[in-house]
Amino acid sequence: MITYRRTLVKSFKHDGHLHRMWMENWIVPKQMCHQLHQQEDMLVLINCHTPIQEANGKQWISKVPAVTFFVPNQWFNIVALIEEQGIRYYCNIASPAYQTDGVITYIDYDLDVIRHSDGHIAIVDREEYDMNRLVYHYPDVVERRVAQGMEALMGRMRKGDTPFQDDAVQWYYNQWMKAQS
Repeated sequence: MITYRRTLVKSFKHDGHLHRMWMENWIVPKQMCHQLHQQEDMLVLINCHTPIQEANGKQWISKVPAVTFFVPNQWFNIVALIEEQGIRYYCNIASPAYQTDGVITYIDYDLDVIRHSDGHIAIVDREEYDMNRLVYHYPDVVERRVAQGMEALMGRMRKGDTPFQDDAVQWYYNQWMKAQS
């Protein structure tokens, strides 16, 4: 029997302070991942109405189901939000994810890209990134990686490359829902 494993996701700031935690996420078993996702050894997670805890202790519940993609060695991650009007991709420019003992961690560099369900792409939080690069004294290597991550992400997004396929996102969620019943 194929089982989904529960995991915690933690994002940090560059100085190591906790930024945010997603408390209930489910790792899609590798043998259930789409072939293209397997080829890139992507880590695929699903959550639905998961509790989220901010660094200040405030908790809230996500409003929509999400399928998250972590691509090894890439300086971004992609969260496909399944909304009534379609799938919105919220992409974090971030360090590659690290997985150990049921916890996935990464450093969030504040710069985000959103591809709306109508295809419109928006880069958000540039001011926050510009402020934090000074506050946290990002070294040149980090700034280069952030720029490379943005370029790689935008290339995938514009071409509709994996994992920007709505059908696959919906399939992951539907399979997970079936496994829950």
